[in-house]
Amino acid sequence: MKSHELTFLKVKIEQLKEDGVYRELPVNYGPCTNRINLNGKEVVNLSSNNYLGLANHPEVKEAAIEAVRVYGAGAGAVRTIVGNYNLIGELEDKLAEFKREEAVMCFQSGLNCNIGTIQAIVERGDLIISDELNHASIIDGIKLCKADKAIFKHSDMEDLERILKEKRDEYNNVLIITDGVFSMDGDLAKLPRIVELAEEFGALTYVDDAHGSGVLGESGRGTVDHFKLHGRVDFIIGTLSKAIGVIGGYVAGKHETKTWLSHRARPLLFSTALPPAATAAAMKSVELLMNSTEFTDRLWDNANYFKAKLGKLGFDTGHSETPITPVIIGSEATTMQFSKALLDAGVYVSGIVFPTVPKGTGRLRCMISASHTKEDLDFAVKQFEIVGKALELI
Repeated sequence: MKSHELTFLKVKIEQLKEDGVYRELPVNYGPCTNRINLNGKEVVNLSSNNYLGLANHPEVKEAAIEAVRVYGAGAGAVRTIVGNYNLIGELEDKLAEFKREEAVMCFQSGLNCNIGTIQAIVERGDLIISDELNHASIIDGIKLCKADKAIFKHSDMEDLERILKEKRDEYNNVLIITDGVFSMDGDLAKLPRIVELAEEFGALTYVDDAHGSGVLGESGRGTVDHFKLHGRVDFIIGTLSKAIGVIGGYVAGKHETKTWLSHRARPLLFSTALPPAATAAAMKSVELLMNSTEFTDRLWDNANYFKAKLGKLGFDTGHSETPITPVIIGSEATTMQFSKALLDAGVYVSGIVFPTVPKGTGRLRCMISASHTKEDLDFAVKQFEIVGKALELI
């Protein structure tokens, strides 16, 4: 056997094919909007995180173009080496105003926020208590730090309280981490109760609001705003790559948090800053949200419309409380078969299977956007009905 043939990977790939979960990524030949040119065919797009359609808003695009004219294509270096260009500071100030928090620190992505922030704010002698369904980037961030960890059952406040009672006195700082919106099911964290327990036991709270930013709260200010918990959540993670429509992430909280992260968050210390185009485009998106509720209003109107129609057909859409609409199939192979049949019929919605979700809970995760028309949604629902009946799922 030749040493560089990577036979072990070939075997694993063949296993994916045997299991019916092998996939080849389709190619999108245009902007990511309500209808996309996928592999040369126009399809209704139900797989984008572009919740508000801002990735293609003319003012957002023009802001990016103008920033390139003024600042160039790239930031040039790590912020701690070359310094901040003024646009990043302006974006951070604008986000702090939008989020109604003291300060914001921007990162290159939401994933970088979690792998950079968690390891920076806890140390040996501390405890992290994490929801069992938290995002993979949170799990990776926890793995990178020296604190102990405990897992509480998903949104089970009795289990969280049990862990706090058993373990709080053994540690210096205790950090409770939760998604604000759980991306695979669309349900909300029980944030008010989490905050109450944290305050009762002297713990800190950390919310990854990637799928709440731009979706929940006044004009998309997020889960903390939705529950009126300003000043009571210590670390709030947001993304600029979903509802804001660009790329990047941020941590909102106290001035001290921003200062400390600028000294200890490894993605900030060892990776080049956001490019000017992305920074200016994100700032324009935030300004649009601060000036109007039209984008979030349209998003929720579309989401409620779509959910109601799928529900009438008898599909299992789980316990979603947000525009994320999972259609639970179960079998991994059937999930992928359903996804392919929908694509052939003109609807693109990715199948989500193990290891992203537990085995036997495969699903089609429909991501509704403000950019969808009612005609888009009606067409998609009709194809769900046709394919669902053909596969004997409804």
